[in-house]
Amino acid sequence: MTEPEREPSRGFRWSGLPVVFAALGVLAVVLSLVPARRFHPASHPGAVRIGLVFDVGGRGDKSFNDSAYEGLVRAEKELGVEITYLEPSGSEDREAALRLFASRGYDLVVGVGFIFSSDVDAVARDYPGTSFACIDYAPSAHGMPPNVAALSFHEEEGSYLVGGVAGLLSKTKSVGFVGGMTGPLIRKFEAGYIAGVAAACPSCKVVVGYAGSTPDAYRDPAKGKAIAVSQIGAGVDVVYHASGATGHGVFEAAHDAHIFAIGVDSDQHDEMPDVVVTSMVKRADVALFDTIREVKEKRFHGGFHAFGLREGGIDYVHEGPHASRIDPGVQAAIQKMRDDVVSGRVKVPTE
Repeated sequence: MTEPEREPSRGFRWSGLPVVFAALGVLAVVLSLVPARRFHPASHPGAVRIGLVFDVGGRGDKSFNDSAYEGLVRAEKELGVEITYLEPSGSEDREAALRLFASRGYDLVVGVGFIFSSDVDAVARDYPGTSFACIDYAPSAHGMPPNVAALSFHEEEGSYLVGGVAGLLSKTKSVGFVGGMTGPLIRKFEAGYIAGVAAACPSCKVVVGYAGSTPDAYRDPAKGKAIAVSQIGAGVDVVYHASGATGHGVFEAAHDAHIFAIGVDSDQHDEMPDVVVTSMVKRADVALFDTIREVKEKRFHGGFHAFGLREGGIDYVHEGPHASRIDPGVQAAIQKMRDDVVSGRVKVPTE
């Protein structure tokens, strides 16, 4: 068992919690590992404390986790809440990390990513007086505890827009999609993208590949590059990824082949400025900030909270220097596609 690595700004990462410990035993071990002064009662009387556990890839993925972190830090600055975050390295650590925050009386406990869904459910049922939130929550057959806010997104809507961009920019009439872990969540990205490509370029085809069937599929740049190289070899000249850190490899392949790439979740232009033409932006920061504000204002309520184009939770990069290669004609066409979705004239498929 290793000591936790100290991270800046109230964050910690630890590894190797043995699965043979019973739940309470795991919690006791975790409590002994994390420096107590980081998990103290609120330093200001009445201060709201937020505890967040990152998804696979953790901070620094320049994608989904970093977007959630931006919302967390914004809440600290603008709302005066106290924040702490953890970066577990294995699946056996997720529930223990959530229990750590709940047992210490944090006002809101957040899991970032759908893989936390069952863990959030289990801990929320044991701590009915604590508020929980899960980004990309996936409900189970047992239902959702009333103290859980499920923060979900219409990823298909943003993917529809960047699919339109890909279709209009492609010269070969062949574009690619690289997904991370196979499953309903990433298929929403795929379905929206395919629909957007078809709307903008009916003669275009979409080549699809996935990195795997486990959460590790979100942190395998080598696999992402191999998939993208194969697609490029088949004639693809624009490729969109929804694969977390695996997308770094997709960008490398696009760079080597001098084709366009489309980022995901956050503005990923700076990852590879010469190839990232735009990004589908999933505003996990907006969803998390709004939830934290509800907790502080004592307006928190459980249930599903969906964010799409209409709610400002989904968008794509279309303004400023990071969108300089999207000409006015393309932007006008995508604006028409956006208007159709927001007005309800177009319902983007999720499968």
